[in-house]
Amino acid sequence: MNSKKPKVLVAMSGGVDSSVAAALLLEQGYEVIGCFMRLGSPGEAIDAPVLDAACDAGAKPLRIGKQGCCSINDAADARQVAASLGIPLYVCNFKKDFGRIIDYFVDEYAQGRTPNPCVRCNDWLKFGKLHDYAKQLGASFVASGHYARVELIDGRPRLLRGVDEDRDQSYVLFGVPPEHLETMLLPVGGIRKPHLRQMARERGLIVSDKPDSQEICFVPDNDYAGLVERTGRGSGAGRIVDPTGKVVGEHAGQHHFTIGQRRGLELALGYRIYVTGRDAATNTVSVGPREMLLRSGCVAGEANWLAKPLGTEWTPCMAQYRYNSDAVPARVRGLEDSPGPTTSGRCGRFEVLFDEPQEAVAPGQAVVLYEIVAPDVVIGGGWIESAQPAMA
Repeated sequence: MNSKKPKVLVAMSGGVDSSVAAALLLEQGYEVIGCFMRLGSPGEAIDAPVLDAACDAGAKPLRIGKQGCCSINDAADARQVAASLGIPLYVCNFKKDFGRIIDYFVDEYAQGRTPNPCVRCNDWLKFGKLHDYAKQLGASFVASGHYARVELIDGRPRLLRGVDEDRDQSYVLFGVPPEHLETMLLPVGGIRKPHLRQMARERGLIVSDKPDSQEICFVPDNDYAGLVERTGRGSGAGRIVDPTGKVVGEHAGQHHFTIGQRRGLELALGYRIYVTGRDAATNTVSVGPREMLLRSGCVAGEANWLAKPLGTEWTPCMAQYRYNSDAVPARVRGLEDSPGPTTSGRCGRFEVLFDEPQEAVAPGQAVVLYEIVAPDVVIGGGWIESAQPAMA
């Protein structure tokens, strides 16, 4: 009788979530191999084409900070947890691959869009490159500490929200290739955070009370605009215009702003104003009252479908267009002019219409779709290309 244990590669970030995930899989009888993704060491220059070009032009190199989800302290914590569990820990050098994410981040801001590097990191690295590395090690599964679930529905693996609504991360996992769901393990998706920390204490894990990472690891000071400027992609001074097109002020570059922003505008127009638009071509920032943020729907591309094929007929769904927003009732349909194939060989572009207008639907962000009758179940999603104003 073959008693060989199934082998699983666990992405261990040095945090409590992935540490408990590794411990649970070990207890469930898996042969667990830990993997820490090395994106760079504190003080080390980041390798990315857009940054290299900036350095050639005389800019100072961007360096990895001490915070985020990939610091040297995190690596040390991952090693100690792996040692306490008695499992091996490999370090994957993804420094060059990580440069692609930074290039994407800078380019999106420079083009007037709002990027989401954490989603791209999951797509390209954690459930992209890591699956390839797992195969090299002979591992049948890849696991992480994300708060989401994979369950069989009608005989097929589907991605679901985590049971802890405040921690749910299904939104950032929508881009996982559908063929990877069969080999994807998310052990903590059915656990609430306070209970998970207690589980870590019971198992003697040193990271049981470690704070969660709150910032992007390559922008440790949260100065997104400064990063764009250091690459030479900053847009310089430009105009701020009101809803009539009248110039009401100046700004230091459209990359300093995000759709829906209210603070830091330093303008007095007699009513509360918000950033309602950014035009990279003209380096113009538009401002207006809150109602001008309302959008009736959006068009998205780079679709990834985790459910049945999407046709051109309207289908009811729940749509979430920001990580920290709630899903709202909507309709979705594939577009006939959609280029393809996508990762799942279906409509590459789609249109979403919200049942009620929504605020600050920003191009560059992801819109993720959920079942209407089973709102925990992910249908798929894509990247917002444009949003339709609700006001004429």
